[in-house]
Amino acid sequence: MARKLLIDTDTASDDAVALIMALRSRDVEVLGITTVGGNVAVEQATRNALFTVELCGAAVPVYQGTGKPLLRTLDTAHWFHGRDGLGDHGYAPARLHAESENAVDAIRRIGNANPGIELITLGPLTNVALALAADPGLAKKFSRCVVMGGAPCCEGNVTPAAEFNIWVDPEAAQVVFQSGLTIEMIGWQLSRGAAVMNAIDIDTALKLGTPTADFAVRSNSTAETAFLKQTGERGIALPDPVAMSVLLQPALSLKASRHFVSVETSSELTRGMTVVDRLNVVKDDRNSPVWGEVSARQTPVNVCWELDVAGWKKALFAGLA
Repeated sequence: MARKLLIDTDTASDDAVALIMALRSRDVEVLGITTVGGNVAVEQATRNALFTVELCGAAVPVYQGTGKPLLRTLDTAHWFHGRDGLGDHGYAPARLHAESENAVDAIRRIGNANPGIELITLGPLTNVALALAADPGLAKKFSRCVVMGGAPCCEGNVTPAAEFNIWVDPEAAQVVFQSGLTIEMIGWQLSRGAAVMNAIDIDTALKLGTPTADFAVRSNSTAETAFLKQTGERGIALPDPVAMSVLLQPALSLKASRHFVSVETSSELTRGMTVVDRLNVVKDDRNSPVWGEVSARQTPVNVCWELDVAGWKKALFAGLA
């Protein structure tokens, strides 16, 4: 029996590939897609989600959500994904339309009506934070929340300290991390190195000869150029599809451990930094009382440190075939 899934996304090029993987999977039934401002404005994220659903021939409702962070103005990633989030190739608008219900209300309704449902977040956590703030008991309705976000003990991709999704709305991320959700954190670093879609992988995908494979490569063309400029690495980095692969196949997370994680919200220098208590110093008597207060409100987060790269790429090709 397929597991039930809810997806929250700021749909740009890598998000769209993750959506394809979920919509084409036999392992999950996607009950809804909610959109949030992040990579692009929420209206464009909605258009991109609808385009992807239509491309897959799926019948999944899309709910438009929050257009700005809880306390800040929205900073998009147009420089990385293009103005339309899909590489600026002029894709025709989908014929599908978003539902009238707001994404925050949809998250609450779908979560409460389907205890045990899984949640994956592919963008800033604004929608989820608002839903949890309005309905604290909602956290227990989700059996699992896979968060694509954070940079545990490594460099960030928007500042030296922070990954984009968390940096955009750190206050929302802190709410979610302290909510009691059973969180699995899939950091940006897992999509780098050997996990990057290299020239051979791109050729393999194109040889599949499917519209989804062609779209996955083409829509990430701007991101591929930006990633090279950003990191010096060649190829297409796909952090959201990596997270989706772990949701679909939990065994692809080869090494993970549970830690308290807090998000920096005060300092502009380290805004959005995911601070991971790897050595459990929160339990040390010499520890700052701040961390003691954090741990009292939190459930430890399962932080993924190592990915089955071969398995992830196999999952990607299966989703695009």
